[in-house]
Amino acid sequence: MRDNLYLAYDYPLLGAFWTMMWIFLWILWISLLFRVIGDVFRDDSLSGWAKTGWTFFMIVMPFLGIFVYLVARGRDMGKREHQAARARQESLDAYIQGRAGAGGPADELTKLSELKSRGVLTETEFQHAKEKVLAS
Repeated sequence: MRDNLYLAYDYPLLGAFWTMMWIFLWILWISLLFRVIGDVFRDDSLSGWAKTGWTFFMIVMPFLGIFVYLVARGRDMGKREHQAARARQESLDAYIQGRAGAGGPADELTKLSELKSRGVLTETEFQHAKEKVLAS
């Protein structure tokens, strides 16, 4: 029974190195698998059947499927990634501009003061509209 007891100091340094290397390679493989599958579904030029075929190929034969995909379609992966990131950034910028720039109370008060300075609104109309804007 004493022969089956393994302690931490019985594990050789080279064995620890190889274990860490295999764990690193496994994590690298999983991240590559997710990136390639994400790229398959992000690509608008592929039909639904082509996406299904690539996904099935990567599930049935993962190593070969990933390597064949990288050789066949890997050149444009970076372009698609860049386009997707640019589209997300433009969407975020448009959202921020829409929320910050237009339709706020300050914008409405500016328009009211311009109308008053041009003589379109009287002082009482201006005060009444200003109270409405500030109340909402």
